Amino acid sequence: MKSLNWLLYQVHRWVGVVLGLFMFFWFFTGLVIMYSTPTTQNRSQQLAHAETLAPEVGWLSLGEAWDRSAEQRKAAEPKSKAAARAETQSSKGKDGDAAVSIADGRLVRSAGEPVWLVEDSRGQRFALSALDGSLRKTTPDQALKIAENWFNAESSGVIKAGFLETVDKPIILRNQDALSPFHRIAVGDGGEMLISSRTGEVLHVSSRLDRAFYWAGNWLHLLKPLESIGLGKIRNDAQLWLGLSATLATLTGLIIGWLRWRPGFGGKPTYSQGRTQPYREFWFKWHFWSGLIGGIVVLSWALSGFLDTNPGKIFSTANPNRQEMNRYLGSQLPEAMRLWQPVLPVLLALAVDDADIVELGWRQLGGDAVLLAHTRDGQRLPQTLPGALPQFNPASLVAAVQRVAGNAEVETQTVLNEYDSYYYPRHHQSVVEKPLPVLLVQLADEAGTRFYLDPQDGRLLSRVDRSGRVLRWLYSGLHHWDFGWIYHRPIWDVWMLIWVSFGLVLGGSSLVVGWRLLKKTFAPKKRAIRRTPRGVGKLEPEIPPH
Repeated sequence: MKSLNWLLYQVHRWVGVVLGLFMFFWFFTGLVIMYSTPTTQNRSQQLAHAETLAPEVGWLSLGEAWDRSAEQRKAAEPKSKAAARAETQSSKGKDGDAAVSIADGRLVRSAGEPVWLVEDSRGQRFALSALDGSLRKTTPDQALKIAENWFNAESSGVIKAGFLETVDKPIILRNQDALSPFHRIAVGDGGEMLISSRTGEVLHVSSRLDRAFYWAGNWLHLLKPLESIGLGKIRNDAQLWLGLSATLATLTGLIIGWLRWRPGFGGKPTYSQGRTQPYREFWFKWHFWSGLIGGIVVLSWALSGFLDTNPGKIFSTANPNRQEMNRYLGSQLPEAMRLWQPVLPVLLALAVDDADIVELGWRQLGGDAVLLAHTRDGQRLPQTLPGALPQFNPASLVAAVQRVAGNAEVETQTVLNEYDSYYYPRHHQSVVEKPLPVLLVQLADEAGTRFYLDPQDGRLLSRVDRSGRVLRWLYSGLHHWDFGWIYHRPIWDVWMLIWVSFGLVLGGSSLVVGWRLLKKTFAPKKRAIRRTPRGVGKLEPEIPPH
């Protein structure tokens, strides 16, 4: 028991010394993240700032623009090994390009020009001119016009925009490689935008304060500095080991705290002067109480951060891969989707009751197609025309799931009109990003897989199996506290601020206590001296110098 007790204290002491600074800045950056704006513009923001579509006579259909751009698209294909592998996997015949099809098509105005924004069956993204079908690359001058139109949409007056540079992988954006490279635009007083040169889509808009919050929050919290110095490959491993170490430090500290706490219940003895803890010194007392009271929540954050790195790949991948998405969509492209040409503005206005239409989007699923008019405020208005459905029926959605599931049978299908514990909006999200109602399809497989599907446009919104549901609670539940009544603001803010405050005190006191321990352990020790007999003269060291 003595050896175990000694080990307990040594692990907490020295792991705490090493991680004191990390723990403090993790809590500080976590507090910053709570009130940071997302670095990527969401769907609601993109629609709200889009240009009014106003279709005109003579615009090309999606299929014609696709066919006319075939040679340009082929010439523009990336030459990387990953792209070649994706092409090989998606090909079904000798002619690889012939096997590539349209997965998604949206008609918008970009810098005043009509374009079809297309995603193909390999995940490649293109902007095709609706006037002549040419492959359109957004130039810096066009990016400046897009930036000006973005702010004109909210009637904020004339905005001054200037081109800064074109970058391939800005750190501030995540999972947007398909839209790379990006034009970086300066707007107004300290504002910046990132606009895809491939499609002209606005991916990032920030003020100087927004970026300050990002650099002081997400950038530090997720160890992004490692990517800045070329060590991005070890970032996940660094997070894993730091998370594990933080979990050990917090757990051992909790055990020590409970062992050393003497509340005096039942007449049991306390420390001298009636103290319930053994420390008299200010920082040690604060460290003890902040750890004892807030340690459980701190442990939940440390453990969930560690599990988010998916150690040993124990949790399954939630997002379907490209091949699964292609099976979900089906290989048959509906004729209505290929051949439909935009209607006259007056006819479109009548069809949508004079709403401000900023996008017309085609979605297809197993040979069925839906055409939706998207308004500036996020509404989706189905367009009635030959060959297009107002929305996908449950049979089509279940058949799409079955193409992904293979031999697994569908156990249940339920229409959800309210969010549940595995499909819900985050803060900064609305019904545009997380639409309702949705169709929940449960498979009768060993993994207990669930699919959440949007009946309106057929999108596969989420796939989560038993492993993913466990991770949802162990990571998101413990890290973000995004469940039940706690997740309603301002209750969530109060709850998080209380425990983050305990974490900051715990981290700050760890720095002080750790520094004192290091000084005591490694600082040169003063050598004892003895006095010479009276009258002899000077003081001499007890051990003579070498």
